[in-house]
Amino acid sequence: MASLLQRLLSISPAEATFARRKFHFLRDSTRQTLEKVGETFLHGYHLALFDQEIDSMVAHLAEIDPEFRGFAFEGAAMGLDILDQLKPWKECRIDNLLRDAGKRHVYMVHVGVGWSMARCRMGIGRRFARLDPLLKWLALDGFGFHEGYFNWPHYAEGGRAPAVIRGYGQRAFDQGLGRGLWFVGGADPDYIISAIQQFPEQRRDDLWSGVGLACTYAGGAEGSEIQTLRLASGSAWIHLAQGAAFAAAARLRAGNITAQTELSCQVLCRLSADEAAETCDQSLANLAPDDGAPAYEIWRYLIRERMMAIERGNDPQPQPVRPSVERPLRFSGQSMVGESPLHRSNQ
Repeated sequence: MASLLQRLLSISPAEATFARRKFHFLRDSTRQTLEKVGETFLHGYHLALFDQEIDSMVAHLAEIDPEFRGFAFEGAAMGLDILDQLKPWKECRIDNLLRDAGKRHVYMVHVGVGWSMARCRMGIGRRFARLDPLLKWLALDGFGFHEGYFNWPHYAEGGRAPAVIRGYGQRAFDQGLGRGLWFVGGADPDYIISAIQQFPEQRRDDLWSGVGLACTYAGGAEGSEIQTLRLASGSAWIHLAQGAAFAAAARLRAGNITAQTELSCQVLCRLSADEAAETCDQSLANLAPDDGAPAYEIWRYLIRERMMAIERGNDPQPQPVRPSVERPLRFSGQSMVGESPLHRSNQ
């Protein structure tokens, strides 16, 4: 049975190649870096499909180059969550992962669950509801990345998130779609700028945020290209910077800051990677419950406020100002308004 499931759920490594996906790129070094990301993701995914004990799987993941290890955890989370849906009689595998080494890669684990949701859509509302109250929106980010990576032509022509994703979830989806664009465009700033300009203006900020995160976490761009993105984004530079800060925080937590992380933070945030990550922690400390917007979006908003203050040369302690919400926030029929008190997850 396990062997049959592995064959049915297996994804060919060719699916992560630029040749198969018909992605654009400027130079081979970038293509190789981004293909390595996909290759490592699939390695983690296939490790999880063996349905082995978490300790054994984590031991294999620990052998992966630290620069790419987070992608392996992301892939493993996808595989474990799919198994949780197909073989639910076993204790929740995702919960077990997050109690163990997955805590250091908690952001990537949530994104990986989103990949699983995109591939296996049964019970999405139930699965979403049991995730971390603050970070669960990263699952919809992962959903958006999956759709951008595999179905970009549909979204480039104005397609929106699948109907099951509503309210604020559509924004989280677009953040993941922006990350996907980084791969589709092969880190080419001109391609990415042109693609974002094809979207309605109200969607562009979230796309820029995803681009900033992918640029900083996955890499592949040179300093001059990152600078081109910052200049071309105009007033949306703050969203690029917020995405970069998220990436720095994820890598710092996992202990795998890279030269690319440092470079991107210096260009996009005008901060070191450590300082950019610290803005996330400081903004989280200023978070307070709110009845009008998800805690996750308030957190992102406070990071942007802090980045703006730093850019102006003034760094006061930010006040927990609330972004407005124009429509009810619902996901698959479940209200996402007025959630539980905020906390630093899985510390």
